[in-house]
Amino acid sequence: MFVGERYTLLSQGDDKTCPVPYGSCKRDTDVWIALTVNGLRYHADVTRQRRRWPPGALAILCAGLAVASCQRRAVADLHPIAGQNVFLITIDTLRADALSCYGGAAATPALDRLAGEGVRFEFAHAHSVLTLPSHASILTGQYPFQHGVRDNSGYRVAPEARTVATLLKERGYRTAAFVAAFPLHSRFGLNHGFDVYDDRFGDTRAPTEFAMPERSAADMVPLARGWLAERVKAPAGERWFVWLHLFDPHAPYRPPAPFDARYAGRPYYGEVAAADAALAPLLDDLRASPRPTLVIVTGDHGEGLGEHGEQSHGLFAYESTLRVPLILAQLGSSSGARAGGEVSPVAARHVDILPTILDAVGQAPPPDLPGRTLLPAAERVSGSSPRPSYFEAMSAMLNRGWAPLTGVLIDRDKYIELPLPERYDLKTDPAEHENLFGRSAERDRTLAAALGAFATTPPGTRRAEAADAAARLRALGYVSGNAPAKARYTEADDPKTLVALEQAMHDAVDAFGAGRFEDAAQLYQRVIASRSDMAIAYRHLAFIEAQRGRLNVAIDVLQRALRAGVSDASAAAQLGGYLADAGQTAQAIRLLEPIAANADADVDTLNLLGITYARAGRRPDAGRMFERVLALNPQSSVPLENLGMLALDAGDLALARRHFERAVQADPRSSRAHADLGVVASRSGDAAAAIEEWKRAVQLDRTNFDALYNLGVTLAQRGQPDAQSYLEQFARTAPPSFYANDLREVARILGTLR
Repeated sequence: MFVGERYTLLSQGDDKTCPVPYGSCKRDTDVWIALTVNGLRYHADVTRQRRRWPPGALAILCAGLAVASCQRRAVADLHPIAGQNVFLITIDTLRADALSCYGGAAATPALDRLAGEGVRFEFAHAHSVLTLPSHASILTGQYPFQHGVRDNSGYRVAPEARTVATLLKERGYRTAAFVAAFPLHSRFGLNHGFDVYDDRFGDTRAPTEFAMPERSAADMVPLARGWLAERVKAPAGERWFVWLHLFDPHAPYRPPAPFDARYAGRPYYGEVAAADAALAPLLDDLRASPRPTLVIVTGDHGEGLGEHGEQSHGLFAYESTLRVPLILAQLGSSSGARAGGEVSPVAARHVDILPTILDAVGQAPPPDLPGRTLLPAAERVSGSSPRPSYFEAMSAMLNRGWAPLTGVLIDRDKYIELPLPERYDLKTDPAEHENLFGRSAERDRTLAAALGAFATTPPGTRRAEAADAAARLRALGYVSGNAPAKARYTEADDPKTLVALEQAMHDAVDAFGAGRFEDAAQLYQRVIASRSDMAIAYRHLAFIEAQRGRLNVAIDVLQRALRAGVSDASAAAQLGGYLADAGQTAQAIRLLEPIAANADADVDTLNLLGITYARAGRRPDAGRMFERVLALNPQSSVPLENLGMLALDAGDLALARRHFERAVQADPRSSRAHADLGVVASRSGDAAAAIEEWKRAVQLDRTNFDALYNLGVTLAQRGQPDAQSYLEQFARTAPPSFYANDLREVARILGTLR
């Protein structure tokens, strides 16, 4: 580069005239050279300028600065291809340092190979440490305070939001999503723009169940591969965008064989390795495709694993939960991409993913997005202009009344705003052991001002989630409540001072999942004694008491919370459900009807009110409520199953069968729909068909105790030899609080069989 040559000003993107000779330039790679003049960063494409260099210029350039490196650096060959396909893979709860290509303990050969074919970003970050807000940022290219989703419950992506799916669909792309767990259910709004949004992970489980509906990577990957296989039959010019969400690394960690044995004592890493193994054939499919595909792999957030006192995620925003992997590659026999294996040190962000996708398919990103494309090599080298990144953790404030957490990353400097502020130099202290806040007032002010420049807004009004949604989130350890905002938060509200209570909440969830109900109840009681405004502790305690068959105690717990001044709208739906279960349907209806009267009432509340109407003998009202639910969520099997139950109770077997068959079409994995078809077959005199339906129901859900009882008893009546195993399974697993009479009958039948 010579004085007077034209080159690009990195921070502004326009051409400027070189004010200094080439000897003052810093050579970052063998492709790009860069320099800083008067505080501005410049670069030029060396390959285009090389013929104009005098002999020996390269040696002079390398020797000009001691910090420059002459070692070749791999640069991935990524470039826009108009109309190329796009495959986005998000792996829930995936720490960056878990993958072997990041130096992690999990063997991940499939993702390691993908990184070798493209670029791996070693310093990528999320903007939230929860599943739903983080995915909203990935798909919309916006920070949480822009798209408005601040927690896993109580928020929805706006119908008019621009997402990867809506933008690509406008450009003629077929769009499909396959999500593995409830936090990404279509009810939360991420389905906008998708032709197919497969969230059939078992949303038909009863509101009283604590198990979390999810699907493993071994279940998810074949769904995506099957959809792609159908695209082979489509017209040659068809383009597509697919989003595949895997949930395996999320707690509880239960890796399948052989990863359970291979990672004994380290089950989280076994889950990561299992997810990687499941992805291998899918990535091979994309490599073999005749059309190019941009593949992006990232995590939505990480996992604490005990660091900073956090076992899971959602409370803090340390690197263990905020830093994520990010891999980009172009696959396909016609992609034209050959070079790969690049490791980029730049600070990449989730908001950069949407601009990158649009750039890759030859479309200009909307100018109001905060992110930048990562496709050009110049954006991936050291010295590219910094990307400040906003992050937050709002769950503790929204659900517990603790202090909100916000922060900013500028290169390797990290600032966390809390009543007890924190600042870290991640270059020298990547594990964030040494809080530097207060060491340099000027640096503290600079980073605080950078955070303030984002002009964030507080979380808006959240809607109440109904009982079954709350139960499913609770099963993951996601505690939901509705704590009122405070005018001022003190050090006593700082999550760092309350982490022991957070651990107690998670220990209680684990205890309940292990069947240690009394231990869980005592933990929640201790939390309430320490912090009487913890609405979620009351709700969890009430849930446990209901599961123990102590409905009156559960009702008293929630009423005690109200007397203590806890204001939580979702508690009304929970209390209404328990009152209905206790036969107090009139009181339950009085609680639920005002909630259902709202235009934006949640479908779960509407469904619960419909069930309560049915229990009160108000079948026409129940039918209207279930039809309303069906209109709001036509892809759900739940309202169809409940309409079928109304028809069954009325003795209309033909109508009941039609509803249940539609329910199975909506969700082939619905255990309850198959069980109900078994009841219809039995009442129609077709015992053989009933047995097959009940076997299918039990296969899909071993906790469908009604189907298990019907199956065992019917087989015993017909003298079938396998009756005993089903009856013994019922005797071992059915909760006595709900099935005491049935357990006595099963014991009697087993006595005659032995």
